[in-house]
Amino acid sequence: MKIAQVTPLYEAVPPRLYGGTERVVAHLTDALVDLGHDVTLFASADARTRARLVPVRDQAIRLDPAPLKSDLAAHMGQLAEVLDRADRFDIIHFHTDMIHFPFFQGWADKTVTTLHGRLDVKDLAPVYERWPEFGLVSISDDQRRPLPHASWRATVHHGMPGDLYRFSAQSQGYLAFLGRISPEKRPDRAIEIATRLNKPLKIAAKVDVADRVYWDTVIEPLVRDNPLVEFVGEIGDAEKSAFLGGAEALLFPIDWPEPFGLVMIEAMACGTPVVAFACGSTPEVIENGATGFLVSTMEEAVTAAAHAHRLDREAIRARFDLRFSSTAMARRYLDVYADLLARRPFAAPMRTIEEERSFAALV
Repeated sequence: MKIAQVTPLYEAVPPRLYGGTERVVAHLTDALVDLGHDVTLFASADARTRARLVPVRDQAIRLDPAPLKSDLAAHMGQLAEVLDRADRFDIIHFHTDMIHFPFFQGWADKTVTTLHGRLDVKDLAPVYERWPEFGLVSISDDQRRPLPHASWRATVHHGMPGDLYRFSAQSQGYLAFLGRISPEKRPDRAIEIATRLNKPLKIAAKVDVADRVYWDTVIEPLVRDNPLVEFVGEIGDAEKSAFLGGAEALLFPIDWPEPFGLVMIEAMACGTPVVAFACGSTPEVIENGATGFLVSTMEEAVTAAAHAHRLDREAIRARFDLRFSSTAMARRYLDVYADLLARRPFAAPMRTIEEERSFAALV
């Protein structure tokens, strides 16, 4: 198959530090190439990929030092590059929300759109009602709940390469929080859990500009005044094996409709169990009592974190390999692509004048 992958331009592919969607696109793209497909990636020039790269910006937006930049203009330019080549592909797979809908109406039957974010947002429903011809993929079944009547084609859980992170057979006795400092991620809960258990907690997280006040007024004082808590800062793939592999458990104490939560399977790849609040996608990712614990209250979370060391780390890694490898993800997407191709009306190839005359002579 000739497949185009169209990624957001906010982070490199894969991201140098924090980043979810672009990391998934990187893993999917390379896995499709490894499975023998002809893949073209439309991304910023700092992408690292085994696919054919069409660079549409000199570097990813977030770490670009330029003081003034337009993410809308960057993505409009990207869509123009894809549209110029649309007839070359069997499948065009968008990971850029709905921005392409008005421009690709004539090509909708060869597009797949994976939605990576939360969907309980006021203005989204009219968009998906207006353009129902675009087939959608969710990254968890729970993600669909705000838009049950959208044009869903499948749910495909995220995956990642099995050799990206090292398995760790034994922890170093601390708890871990990895991701982003924001109210919905609830790092305050993680700090409380660790404090009540008198266990060290390491926090490796990004602080967005939008969350700076929350960090300054809520989380930083909790970190500063607690000798059990160490704030590591933002880390990339190279540091995650040691960080997650050394943890007794990853704390995932969210209270929002998490669409997937890539950090959960990153921990599982290291053999580390996950203690997660049961909301959003977490019941689809965590197998309670096997790869971690699903909890509903702080009391349950503290108890679960205290017992996480009893879970079989080799079994956790085995479940990751079975359910969440990048190859498994790519094969599920290939099923989506095949279904899309099967729905497309058959068009006989154009014949030359000489071929038309030969055909007429036969009949």
